[in-house]
Formats: sequence, C-alpha cells, structure tokens
Amino acid sequence: MTRFTAPIAEQIWDMKYRLKEADGTPLDVSVEDTWRRIARSLAEVEKEPEVWADRFYTALEDFKYLPAGRITAGAGTARSVTLFNCFVMGTIPDSMGGIFEMLKEAALTMQQGGGIGYDFSTIRPKGADVKGVAADASGPLSFMDVWDAMCRTIMSAGSRRGAMMATMRCDHPDIEDFITAKSDAARLRMFNLSVLVTDDFMEAVKTDGSWDLQFDGQIYHTVQARDLWNKIMRATYDYAEPGVIFIDRINAANNLSYCETIAATNPCGEQPLPPYGACLLGSINLARLVSDPFEDAAALDEDALQELVATAVRMMDNVVDASNFPLAAQAAEAQAKRRIGLGVTGLADALLMLGLRYGSDEAARQTEDWLHAIARAAYLASVDLAKEKGAFPLFDADAFLASGAMQHMDADVRDAIREHGIRNALLTSIAPTGTISLYAGNVSSGIEPVFAYAYTRKVLQKDGTRTEEEVVDYAVQMWREKFGDRELPDYFVNAQTLQPLEHVKMQAAAQKWVDSSISKTINCPEDISFEAFKDVYMEAFETGCKGCTTYRPNDVTGSVLSVAEEKKSDAPEVVTSSEDEPRQPHGDVIYMSEPLDRPKALEGQTYKLKWPDSEHAIYLTINDIIVGGHRRPFEVFINSKNMEHFAWTVALTRMISAVFRRGGDVSFVVEELKAVFDPRGGAWVQGKYIPSILAAIGGVIEQHLISIGFLEGEGMGLKSDPQAAVVNLGGPRGPACPSCGQYDMRMIEGCMTCGSCGHSKCG
Repeated sequence: MTRFTAPIAEQIWDMKYRLKEADGTPLDVSVEDTWRRIARSLAEVEKEPEVWADRFYTALEDFKYLPAGRITAGAGTARSVTLFNCFVMGTIPDSMGGIFEMLKEAALTMQQGGGIGYDFSTIRPKGADVKGVAADASGPLSFMDVWDAMCRTIMSAGSRRGAMMATMRCDHPDIEDFITAKSDAARLRMFNLSVLVTDDFMEAVKTDGSWDLQFDGQIYHTVQARDLWNKIMRATYDYAEPGVIFIDRINAANNLSYCETIAATNPCGEQPLPPYGACLLGSINLARLVSDPFEDAAALDEDALQELVATAVRMMDNVVDASNFPLAAQAAEAQAKRRIGLGVTGLADALLMLGLRYGSDEAARQTEDWLHAIARAAYLASVDLAKEKGAFPLFDADAFLASGAMQHMDADVRDAIREHGIRNALLTSIAPTGTISLYAGNVSSGIEPVFAYAYTRKVLQKDGTRTEEEVVDYAVQMWREKFGDRELPDYFVNAQTLQPLEHVKMQAAAQKWVDSSISKTINCPEDISFEAFKDVYMEAFETGCKGCTTYRPNDVTGSVLSVAEEKKSDAPEVVTSSEDEPRQPHGDVIYMSEPLDRPKALEGQTYKLKWPDSEHAIYLTINDIIVGGHRRPFEVFINSKNMEHFAWTVALTRMISAVFRRGGDVSFVVEELKAVFDPRGGAWVQGKYIPSILAAIGGVIEQHLISIGFLEGEGMGLKSDPQAAVVNLGGPRGPACPSCGQYDMRMIEGCMTCGSCGHSKCG
C-alpha cells in the first residue's frame, strides 16, 4: 500500500524530498520515514520531544500540512543547509565598494540555495555625477546585469537553481529603463522584476497629474503619472513583466511598521521583507480536510483545521531555531522577529468539493471565511507559544496592535496579544506550492484555480524510452472515483476559462486575512484589450491587494502550455552555401544497404550558432549527398574557437556523421539532441527558450533537414516531438522545462513551474 494517490506524487517525493546516501541509496524507505524524519527534527527543541514528534507526524501524515520543500528535503538530514526558502538582502549602499559587498552576500546566500530579493532604488541613476572620479554613474540596471551574471555563475557551479527579485521605486529616475529591461529576451533572465508603486503615484494616475522622478532630493525628470503607468502596463501586457507591488499598503499594514521599513519582496512576492529578512513557508492542504465531498453535506472540518494550524505554527516556530543561515545578519533578523508564513494549498479543489465555482461571490466569501479561521487559529496558537516560550524579542504591544493589519483583528485575539504577547511577529502568507502540490497528489496550487483537469506527461524510463501517463487534478480524480464517467458539473472551471476580474476577486478575498502577501497569477487571454488589461491592475489596487501579477501569452515568454506549436522562422544565420538543390517532397526516406564512400566534393551549408554568454560562436557545416535523386545529410562538422568545446564537438561530429552515413530515417538525431536539457539552465534565443546548447545544435540540424526536404517542418516527422496534451487548452506551445525538457511549463503563482517534474524558476 502507498500513501501516494498519483504516480507523479511518488516521483516528486523520490526526486526532491526523499533522503538518500551520496550514491543514491534511499535512507527514507517510505514517505512515512520522511514524515518521521521531519517530525523528530523539529521536535528536538521541545521539552517533551517524543510527545511533539508524534503530534508533528500526525499533522504531516497524509499530506495535511505541507512544509515548504526546503524543510521537507533538509530537516533531520544533518546537512548544513538553510530551511528558509528565500531572503531579502541588505540595503544596497550607493558606492562601488558597498555594491560589490552586497553582491558577495548574495552569492553566499544563493550558494546555499536561497532565493533573494533586492531593492535597486538606492543606487544613483545613470548619468549622475560620481564624486572624486570625474565620471558618470552607470545606473542600477548595469549592476543588475552583474547580479544576473553572478546567478548564472552560481548555477553553472552545480548549485541549486536560484531566483531573484529586483524592485525599483516608481519615482526613481531610471524607472523607465527598468520597466522595459526585459523587452530584451536575453536580458535579466535570472530576475523577476516589480515596480514599487506608492499611493501618491496611484492618486496621480487617477487624476492625470504630473510625477517627479528623483533621487537623493534632486528631481531629474517630470513625467505624467498616467503615461508612466501606461508604460508599466504595456510592458507587462507585452512580456509579463514587471509586476506591481503596492508598497505603501504593505508598510501601512505591516505588524512591524514600528521597527522596520519594507522595500523588497522574496522572488514570488508573497513575503515582503525588511533588509536581511527571511521567509519560512508552509501550507495547510484544505483539500484533505473536506468531508463528504460533492455531497449536500460537504463541509470543511473547522475543528480539524484549527488543531492542524496550531500544530503547524509550533513546527514552523521551531524551524527558526533549527535552521542554518547563510549570513549572521539573516539569523539575527529571524530570531528577533520570528516571522513565519503559513498559507494554504488545495483551495480550489476544496471549493469544488463543496460545489462552489471558483471566482463566484459565494466562493470568495467562503475563501475569506476559511482564511479568517486560519488567521485566528494561527494568532491564538502564537499567543499560547508566547505564554510558554516568550514573545518575539522586538514585541511592543501598543505599537504592534496599532498596525493596519491588527486593527481589524478580532477583539478577543487583540486582548490575548495585549495580555500575553505573541511569539511570531507575522504568521500568514500564501506562497507558490507547485511542487509540494504535485507531491500531495496534484491538488490545486495555493489559492490558484485548477490549472487543467487532466494532462499527459512523458516519463523518462530507465531504459531511455518515454512512457505517457495521465496526470489528473485531485478533485477531478475524486469525482471520477465517486461518479465514474458522469460529466463534470458547471462549477468546475479552470485557470484558462476564468475572467481576469474573477481572479482578482479571489485574491482580494484571501488578502483580507493574510498579514504578509500572496503569490498568485491572474491569467489573461491573449486577445484581452489593453484597456481591459489595465482595469485588472486598478481593480487589484482598489480591492485591497498588496500586489498584482498577470500572465498573458506573449512572444517573449511563450504560451502557458499547449498542444501545438505555431510555425515561426527561427532559422540560424546561413554563412556560406552552395547552389540550392530543388526541394524534394517530404517522406521519401532513403535507406542505404551499405555505408557510402565519401565523394571528393559535396554540397552543403555552414551555419553560425551564437549561444548567449559564450565568447565564441559555434559553426556547423552540414554536407549532403544525392541518393536516388533525393538530397539527404551525409556528414557534419562542428567547430568553435572555444577550446572547452573541443572534445565533445569532435565526438559529436564523428557520431552524427557515422549515423548519417548509415542512411535510413536519421531524424531521431534531431529528436535526441532537442531533448537534451542542461541542469544549469538553457537560454533564450530569438525569443524562444532552448534547454541546452546541444538542443540548439539539434535545432540547426532540423532546420537544415527541412531546407533540403528531408523533414516537412519543425517538429514534424520526428518520432516523439515532446508536447503535452491538456484538457480544455490550446494555442502555441510554451518553452521546454530546463530541468526535464518537457513542454509543460506553466505560469502559476507568479512563477514558471513545470507540471511534469515540479521544477520552478523561483526555486
């Protein structure tokens, strides 16, 4: 018997969370061993560790409480790792020495796998005077490029993929360059970008007022606020960035506004943090708490919810003491405030089990009620911890209770805090849960709607073949088991069929009782008008959201997910060529009984392949032979001045040429090369994501085979051009996953996430 309800859940556990020896030998024999390992580790700081280990195990059992992946993978392993997901780094000084000291701290943090957020508003604008050196400043964007390169370098050293968030104030003189930075598909790919939007700016937008761009008290430019807002909107409409963070609202609501100022968030935006702040995340799986699903008596067990929340808060508080930190300043910040971020996952599935349509007024009210119950339980549990272990060191009752978030908290909770203090300064946050949601049986992620009811994924087997399996949403699978093939009711909706303002309604409903913030993607159709798109952001501001992230399919980031690929001309540059032979009809594959000797002269073409971040280009020469009146590939030469490529390019040249000379259907060479992914990450080339340099070579060969008529078109004629069939979805296929190579990347909770392997751009 297994606790896993879907094959993908067990695969995720084995790949990401199961403790193994260095040689791959499993130490966690079962998922119960994983739960026991986590429970014992987090109970070590308790006075009665065995008692609490059993209670923690019960919370983890059957995926009811899901600690963030860093905790699940690292707790109890005796490895020197951080259990915190991500950090906001220190304030960047406006000096060369200070900037590069911050770069070093970022590198040390990312080396341990932490995602980082930075506010680049503190760096003087481009063209400003640099005193003492008779030079002009290069501006914050130039230093962001340095950070971006650092992140790629850390990844190339074999470290866990990093993620970064860069923010900039809406009144910084370089804000317009910041807004348009990612219109270049090759620039700042390691960053998410968000503009820090103030209340004054939003008021100026509404009244069509002027807006000063200034730094250090000096006004550099004056623009119309509405024009600047439209530039932000146009950029995110065209290529999904930058996001928008309502920074004044965040600081006004912050429980700790009396002792910190926030200017940045973690990479996905759900944790606004002060300098050196860290986010500690975990989620209550609401889908596991519903009794009598799809029946008239369906209900979420609120007593079980309250007990589970209290146990989860205690576990997370213990993580503060159990974790390592990359920097001493991060440890000090965590200890002083003990903030945690308890959230939810499986919300959409839970709503479906109650017969509620995600995005409806009824679903929004139910969401608000559930999040209110969680907030009450979390705050009261933290008060109980304060009675037992003491309040967080910087607690000040009057100042704490005067904050925006606490003013609308229930009176009995406020009274308890005033009398006994509180252990954790902030307690709730809704983080991306893409991977842990798959691990929990493919429950809906965070507070997102169901992405797709079902889709197929290709699974790489040990013998190198790929098999297909269906991945079904948790609630849909439960419906099938209960009712067989009965048609899904009308209240089953998914991310692609919802209206954007319905997404906003759900985010706003949840935000009322979340003291940090929420990571959520508002999916917009490709044909949404620009004016309607802007209305989404204005509605998010007016209804109390702390930020807004949308995703509209575009040429830079691709579609969310699809079943077919639009044919675009991405052919590499042709450097030299012979006279073209007449193009032959596709389908006449020539099989040769014996390898042919090479003629003295062959006709072919040489292609130049420029891989980003590589100093030297790669040149591919593909020569053809005429057999039976048809032109077919005969040999390949791969050359580069980069001597690091020498050995593998020679090997590839010999192997591919040998295959070509044997004849037959050699299109599998293209297929195999295009399926190669680089675990360090691929690159964007001509607006298209290529998972590795070998995949890029495969693409060049494919274009050549198309040009000579051997293949009809891109992805055509191959035995297995990777693609995912998704229920209720269509449109152009998005980029391949840089981890597993599958075309299953989705924008969920503000982060590109792979449905096949759980890889997340945001770590």
